[in-house]
Amino acid sequence: MIVTLIVICEIGFWVLLAAGLAARYLLRMPRTGLALLLCEPLLEVVLLVVTALDLRNGADPNWSHGLAALYIGYTVGHGHRTVKWLDGHAAHRLDGRPPPRPPRHGMARAAHEGKVWLGTVVAAAVATGLLALAMWYVGDPARTGSLESWTHTAWRVAGIHGLIALSYAIRPKKAPAGRAEPEKTPR
Repeated sequence: MIVTLIVICEIGFWVLLAAGLAARYLLRMPRTGLALLLCEPLLEVVLLVVTALDLRNGADPNWSHGLAALYIGYTVGHGHRTVKWLDGHAAHRLDGRPPPRPPRHGMARAAHEGKVWLGTVVAAAVATGLLALAMWYVGDPARTGSLESWTHTAWRVAGIHGLIALSYAIRPKKAPAGRAEPEKTPR
């Protein structure tokens, strides 16, 4: 049931995103589009409540509950950036604005990658908090081992992403010869 709800929330995320962007740029209704985009966090609240109710009703904590925590953490850590990125592309394609381009070279790119990595750290922290609450809620360490393993998974992913982001600072990518890109700070 939880996995099905995660899939429904993911589909709902993309449907609300497409509807919000269509309302903003195709129908020229920016407030309606914003209202649709602001409804997206409600999907995660529904997932959180259903997961808590599932545990309260005696379900054994398993991988699906851990996956729900990671999904919610990812949405908190990266959801806003994802929506902003897609909004920029929709504004470019449908409203004639300049395309959103993150820096591609040098320390500006390293700073951009560092900010993206911070979103992963936030995602891991949120997932860890939700998993800790679930383990406390269940109250039986013998039954919550799978939830604890998801905590390790979240931080392992954050660590690997951190190493990748750090590689941009240690060895910044240089602009191609003859095409010096002006250093711009990421937003």
